[in-house]
Amino acid sequence: MIFRQLYDTTSSTYTYVLADETARKALIIDPVFGQVDRDLALLHELGLTLELVADTHAHADHITAAWLLKQKTGCTIASAEVINAEHVDLYLKDGDTFGVPGVTLRALSTPGHTDGCMSFVMNDESMVFTGDALLIRGCGRSDFQQGSAHKLYQSITGKLFALPDRCVVYPAHDYQGRTVSSIDEEKQFNARVGDGANETDFVQYMQAMKLPHPKMIDEAVPANLRSGAPEDGRLPVTPDWAEIHLTYAGVPELDFEWLEHHLDDVTVLDVRLPAEIKDCPVHARLVDVHIPLNELNDRIGEIPKDKPVVALCRSGRRSSLAVTILKQNGFEKVASLSHGLRQIA
Repeated sequence: MIFRQLYDTTSSTYTYVLADETARKALIIDPVFGQVDRDLALLHELGLTLELVADTHAHADHITAAWLLKQKTGCTIASAEVINAEHVDLYLKDGDTFGVPGVTLRALSTPGHTDGCMSFVMNDESMVFTGDALLIRGCGRSDFQQGSAHKLYQSITGKLFALPDRCVVYPAHDYQGRTVSSIDEEKQFNARVGDGANETDFVQYMQAMKLPHPKMIDEAVPANLRSGAPEDGRLPVTPDWAEIHLTYAGVPELDFEWLEHHLDDVTVLDVRLPAEIKDCPVHARLVDVHIPLNELNDRIGEIPKDKPVVALCRSGRRSSLAVTILKQNGFEKVASLSHGLRQIA
């Protein structure tokens, strides 16, 4: 199985990508609206087709990317029936199975953080995606969105702790850089519900917590009840000066075919060494400015600002760094030539 754990630093959210190596059909758990380009770039680089997006609950700290991914890929959206969110194709109930070819999950109702919280268990019970119900050495708060410490205790101890000890726990968040745990670890060491804590222990602990109001709750919850769709139903603005695609490394790139038809609309910057361009027949035809990468910071003033800039090199590696340098110096419309000059005969 292909498995990736991705992280959003703003909301401390983990997003999970799962796919069968043969079928190449992917599902994403808990995607973040602001990370769509990253997620789509990863799918593209791994040769995966997105078929399903599933949210563990209606998040209060970030906006889901479910709707946006559906617009861009045609994927299906799944979430708990009790949430009754808009734009959902598959309303999940406790015990339902769902997934993509080669990857099957079981929906486990685990309310307490919110009424609509679900955990997703792999069919062989080797992994569980616990949302905010069970975190690493902690759990989600229970003081808003129909939260209940009593329900959360029952969800964790009666359902999640009933999974095999070997079952690996992947939460929706972690605020200290921890990435993974297990049912056995959390039974022993969870600071709120582990090591034999009873319901009174847990409820008193949760009720004594005085946490600040989630910063994004007033924006995030209504949006997530629309599966992340903006109120106006419009897609976010994307770069319109070129056919840009973002790599998983975060580099804006464009293809040579586009560049060849838009040479008059951009400034082409070659960042190779002088010795590399001597016998390069395409150099004079394509390039407007030649500045070796190691001189770019010192000679940034030689690059015109009246047009977008496309950086190129032999492979596309140095030009990707050139894009970063250009952005740091105030150039907004910039891109690297994908795969560099290797692709040009």
